[in-house]
Amino acid sequence: MKKDFLSSKDISLEEINEIFSLGSRLKKNRYKYLSFLNGKVILMIFDKPSTRTKVSFFVGIKEIGGVPISLNSSELQIGRGETIEDTARVFSRYVHGIVIRTFDHESVERLARNFKYPVINALTSYEHPCQALSDAFTIYEIFKNFNIKLTFVGDFNNVARSLFLILSTLKVREIWFSGPMEFLDESIPREIEKLSNGATSFFVEPDPKKAVRGSDVVYTDVWVSMGFENQEKEREKIMSPYQVNRDLMLSTGKKSFFMHCLPAKRGKEVTDEVIDSDYSVVFDQAENRLHVQKALLITLYKNFV
Repeated sequence: MKKDFLSSKDISLEEINEIFSLGSRLKKNRYKYLSFLNGKVILMIFDKPSTRTKVSFFVGIKEIGGVPISLNSSELQIGRGETIEDTARVFSRYVHGIVIRTFDHESVERLARNFKYPVINALTSYEHPCQALSDAFTIYEIFKNFNIKLTFVGDFNNVARSLFLILSTLKVREIWFSGPMEFLDESIPREIEKLSNGATSFFVEPDPKKAVRGSDVVYTDVWVSMGFENQEKEREKIMSPYQVNRDLMLSTGKKSFFMHCLPAKRGKEVTDEVIDSDYSVVFDQAENRLHVQKALLITLYKNFV
């Protein structure tokens, strides 16, 4: 595996399967590998609010024998103009890994190029690969394969991008997107084709009821991602036809599962009736962040312990 995990494109099918196998074992026995990191210090830089990502990484690092420390950029000299490159070189002398949640994806790539040990992208405005990896694991737990149709309804954001890329590597049968077309990344069909070797079919359908027909999974996320708060009223107006409610879930015509990476704005992108239903797996997704990220850390650190 590459030194870093910055993008859903950084991981092969074989590596995903290895992480899923290890994640399953860790879920059954949470306290395996208690001393794996042997006291190595992992720096967590969180410039954006976080519940699941921050806590699951903090707990996960501790549970495999690491020492997590948490800061944000405003507490570092990088917040006063020190270059990312200089900061990374200094960190290479102090800590054994970085988990970073920030805004600019390119800054994370620059950090990784100049840091000796693994860097994990815990979310940028462009991608959220750890979320996508654990979501794919949740899908596998349910279906035991990827011969499914998944429809993402709403905003094409960092979660959608990472999820589509990881599912393409896993050669999921169909990915559908239903949302405002102006937000769709025009490069994503080419990426899906490349990663899946043509095995994954990608469709865009503006009408959400048509898009979800026959879907095994309906996935949505907040309409207003972090960093777009100044566009809240405009985005909510544009997104309102894409609410996942009982009527939309019935439009699948089959037993379908509902997914959301959380936090959810109840009454906006999803109704209580859907998120609290027995076909909602949102809390399984949240739990799996811990197990899959521990498996990811173990896989990345095989060459550093």
